[in-house]
Amino acid sequence: MQPMPDDGKAQHFAISHHDEAAFKRDGLRDYSSYRDLGVAAATGGLAQAQVIRMTAPFHPSLSRKHHHNVQFQMVYCLKGWFETDFEGIGRQRLVAGSSWVQPPGIRHTVVGWSDDCELLEVLVPAEPETVNDE
Repeated sequence: MQPMPDDGKAQHFAISHHDEAAFKRDGLRDYSSYRDLGVAAATGGLAQAQVIRMTAPFHPSLSRKHHHNVQFQMVYCLKGWFETDFEGIGRQRLVAGSSWVQPPGIRHTVVGWSDDCELLEVLVPAEPETVNDE
């Protein structure tokens, strides 16, 4: 196994236990709440992991084509379902227990979610840029 490049940032142990009060409305989208799992702090910004909870019912006005400038992005569905239309791939639906890996820069549009939807998202780097394509 090849070692990870040393970026000079020390990493440390972190643990995150479920806490309803940890869900904050200060993330990328105002129709979601986010629970930071402490990965960005533990990795010196190398990666981020968060639980995303949809807090508003889906409405088509929330759909905007966009992409993320990331090196890695994975989404795992914890509860409910979440559907996205990926450019060149088509519509994909996550259900509880399923996941996808989005290639860097893939353009996509969220097209729906269940009222009880919760997702786990893992990103590299911890602070990616999101670009609206419309």
